[in-house]
Amino acid sequence: MNTENAKRETALENRCPSCTASISFNPTVGKWKCEYCGAEFALEEMQQHSDNASGLDKNIEKEKQEIVDTSGYVTYHCDSCGAEIVTDEQTAATFCVYCGATAILKGKLSGEFTPELIIPFKKTKEDSIQAFKSLSKGRLLVPKAFTSENNITKIRGIYIPFWLYDIKTTGDLHMVGTRSMTWTTGNHRHVKTDKYKIVRGGEIIYNSIPVDGSKRFDNDIMSSLEPFNFNEITKYNHAYLSGFYAERYDENVDELYKRAEQRAINSTIEKFKKDTAGYETITVESNNFKTTEEKRAYALLPVWMVNIKYKDKMYLFAMNGQTGEFIGNIPLDTQKTIIYSVLIFLVIFIIIIAFSYLLSGAWV
Repeated sequence: MNTENAKRETALENRCPSCTASISFNPTVGKWKCEYCGAEFALEEMQQHSDNASGLDKNIEKEKQEIVDTSGYVTYHCDSCGAEIVTDEQTAATFCVYCGATAILKGKLSGEFTPELIIPFKKTKEDSIQAFKSLSKGRLLVPKAFTSENNITKIRGIYIPFWLYDIKTTGDLHMVGTRSMTWTTGNHRHVKTDKYKIVRGGEIIYNSIPVDGSKRFDNDIMSSLEPFNFNEITKYNHAYLSGFYAERYDENVDELYKRAEQRAINSTIEKFKKDTAGYETITVESNNFKTTEEKRAYALLPVWMVNIKYKDKMYLFAMNGQTGEFIGNIPLDTQKTIIYSVLIFLVIFIIIIAFSYLLSGAWV
């Protein structure tokens, strides 16, 4: 690896204030729990030991030398076991593949990339595994390899970078509504359709419209995991990343705003359309909505995720790490499909033959 133009930064590793072992955030108890000595710490207790603005415990913060390669990769030396770990430039938190220690790449979360808010994980890995298994429950044609333990253990918790926008929409919506009357005269049926011009206008403010800011993650998939409960969002602290992966945003913030803006306009159109009871059909003709960005905030939101490759195609499972909402697509085993199709055909064929035999016997 070329390190001629590399810069040196630091990585952080959370350690238990009691025994100095690696410590992770435990979604079940909502605290930092040491798997070695069993001690549990609330965020306030972690902050009591803090000697920097990030809020990390001075006893658990350890600097590790990190080297950023000009090719876009990052290497750092694990302070726990001495191994050299390589990751990419968008990763903000990862693990040592040898000893499992968490490494929070502080340089990736500074300056403009410093998150303001975070929703901590509430769902555990065990919750995500059960949700993953439920996808294939009762489905006989799912390949065994797809639900193997090897694939299940690859499920990982990731903090996805989102921008949250508060947007005010103002304007009006022009629609056409119809109402029909039907009557019969003799053998003739008559239909009269009246059209009505409908205008609805006003102002609506939307708070915390989420837009994912990473090119790695499909926008439609991230939207499918909504909604998040933003009543549980809290001030960002590096310590929440313990035990999880994290990404930083890599998309243009103004372009992300355009997506949030369109979501606000679409939601406003739907709200105004619902305020038109009594019409059989509603057709939108035009709108002149204007939007105003009231506020924006950079946040990390929790997602459990795994990508599984089966026969040269990738299949995704993702679960909202706060609410448990999940999506996933699963493959069909071609060989199983053929076998079951043949068996079903044979069963139907035998039933038909037997039924025909009984009928022919009845006529003898």
